[in-house]
Amino acid sequence: METIDKNKYTSLDLSTAVWDRIFMVAPLIVVGTREGTEYDMAPKHMAFPAGFNNYYGFVCTPNHGTYQNIKATGEFTVSFPLPDDVIPVALSATSREEILSKYHEVVSNLPVVSAETMDLPVLRDAYLIFECLAYKIVDGFGENSIITGEIKAAFVKKNYRRVSDCDAQNQLVEHNLLSFIAPDRFARISETYQFPYPKNFRK
Repeated sequence: METIDKNKYTSLDLSTAVWDRIFMVAPLIVVGTREGTEYDMAPKHMAFPAGFNNYYGFVCTPNHGTYQNIKATGEFTVSFPLPDDVIPVALSATSREEILSKYHEVVSNLPVVSAETMDLPVLRDAYLIFECLAYKIVDGFGENSIITGEIKAAFVKKNYRRVSDCDAQNQLVEHNLLSFIAPDRFARISETYQFPYPKNFRK
């Protein structure tokens, strides 16, 4: 087996994290939590399905209110925003250090509605919403942790639900998805292609 062609690649220094020196396609979600009598909304891009069953997870740090709120209440929501909602999502990234009350100055002014089964906020125009009970929190990834939740309720906008007799390409052309290009860009996804799975491929 040949080795990597050093003329085509540059070695990355691992004394610091690699993520700010590369582009990576990621989802963009907003996690809703309850903080005492108020609420918090926080965007996350290191997020993922935790297996093929109804579990969802994301990376967070114990230094953030999101982590502490979930530890205290045992629940959270996940909202998947649309491309037109980038500005509200960006505003939800405002840190507490910059303002006296994130809830009163930011969250209360975001386009949110109440979740169906929990006393928590979700983005009003999200195309996909999960309402989750905290499942496992795994600490120790440097200063970060992985928070997972079991999805107890899920809602999708009708135009975004996969339908077997609908052409996926046409559906996504009409109803775009939002992708985060880490560390600081985003994309509107409309053009997609059928993945060339081998014959008889299964999960």
